[in-house]
Amino acid sequence: MNCRSESATTGEGRFRVNANGKLLDVWLLVRCVSCDRTSKLTVHERAQVRSFDPAELHGYHNNDPELVASRLLDPLLARRSRFTLDWTGAWRLDTPPAWLDQAWPVQVEVVFDAPVPVRPERLIAQGLGLSRHEALRRIKCDTPLRRPTSAGFTFTVTARD
Repeated sequence: MNCRSESATTGEGRFRVNANGKLLDVWLLVRCVSCDRTSKLTVHERAQVRSFDPAELHGYHNNDPELVASRLLDPLLARRSRFTLDWTGAWRLDTPPAWLDQAWPVQVEVVFDAPVPVRPERLIAQGLGLSRHEALRRIKCDTPLRRPTSAGFTFTVTARD
């Protein structure tokens, strides 16, 4: 960002494609939330036109929303462009209202609609209304609870002591 702000939005998710002979530059345009200036995140720099999948190139030209999302979620682009995404409020655990009435232990499957990275312990604690300490004590899970994941997983909730 030009003003050194850490808050940006993709707005409508637009790419800028610039051709120089047989080479292409592709940028994702972002707007600073603080100063309203537009900046460019380099997606491809001086890449051979032949190296692009035709569908991908079409997506860049047509500002494909799925392509915008996939580029924003690309950790290499984030590292190269020195940005991080703010996932605050981007996830929730939907539970049936009567899940407490079920026989213990209760097995729960977590499925993500979008690849939003979240720490399972935080998702589970907030979704089930437990403290994080109680969630760690009562949850059995094959996925590490304190390491962010964006892949689905299954966990088991044990009864209170």
